[in-house]
Amino acid sequence: MRQRVIGSMKRHVEGKMKDKKVFLWALSTCMWCKKTRSLLEDSGVDYNYIYVDELEGEERERVLNEVQKHNPALSFPTLLIGERCIVGFDEKKIREALGIS
Repeated sequence: MRQRVIGSMKRHVEGKMKDKKVFLWALSTCMWCKKTRSLLEDSGVDYNYIYVDELEGEERERVLNEVQKHNPALSFPTLLIGERCIVGFDEKKIREALGIS
């Protein structure tokens, strides 16, 4: 899977499934975040992600405020598929939201 960095913090993973906008806020050390990324990549999903723990200062604050709009508990992974927010690794919900079995 091809991956590239967009700007200073956002990364893009290119996939064949591009029908829904998918964004993941994750921690680089979180095993559930890694499982979420693996599921997306194994399913061929085109998505963007940010490792929030790698950010500093104002950039980190701005991203945390963005996450909090979707997930007030600020837990990770926080996954946005279209308008649907999925908190934590929940394979069934992720597959449902993506429309895959």
